[in-house]
Amino acid sequence: MSRLVLFNKPYRVLSQFSPVPGKRTLADHLPIPEVYPAGRLDYESEGLLLLTDDGRLQHRIAHPRSGKWKTYLIQVEGEPDEAALERLRAGVELKDGPTLPARVRRRKAPDWLWPRHPPIRFRKTVPVSWLEISIREGRNRQVRRMAAAVGHPVLRLIRTRVADWSLDGLAPGEYRVVELPAPAARRRGRMKR
Repeated sequence: MSRLVLFNKPYRVLSQFSPVPGKRTLADHLPIPEVYPAGRLDYESEGLLLLTDDGRLQHRIAHPRSGKWKTYLIQVEGEPDEAALERLRAGVELKDGPTLPARVRRRKAPDWLWPRHPPIRFRKTVPVSWLEISIREGRNRQVRRMAAAVGHPVLRLIRTRVADWSLDGLAPGEYRVVELPAPAARRRGRMKR
């Protein structure tokens, strides 16, 4: 059996187990030995982080060629117009090249949303809005860079889904372990570190 851990990574937690002075890591939240992140979420981002003890599964989830959709709920500065949303849907030009087209739609702040500590900075003169965006790539800080490229910097980013796995029912810092059958040919692919 392979283990897959669905973890709701809190804000300002590093996606690693190795200690870093003055920063919280996965070791502060997950008492599960020998699992490793399948992909990353940056320090300032929240939400679904998948971890596994199966090297092949980790590769299939994290590798950009897998084409797995990752969905994010983002709070952005301003109110993106239809032209900005269409640019995201078509793919935007970043310093490291064009992105693949994204799925984007406007959202209201969901009722399940937990407060963030510290909260985002509130400014009376700058409205904020929420978007749901799904991408099939995994470049460094890609969603943040895409939103900034269309003039709407991200204030808060929460990953809600990776492929068929979702954040549903997990509060920040909580996790759920899913046991997955590992075919005999894959058992040898378990991570050894």
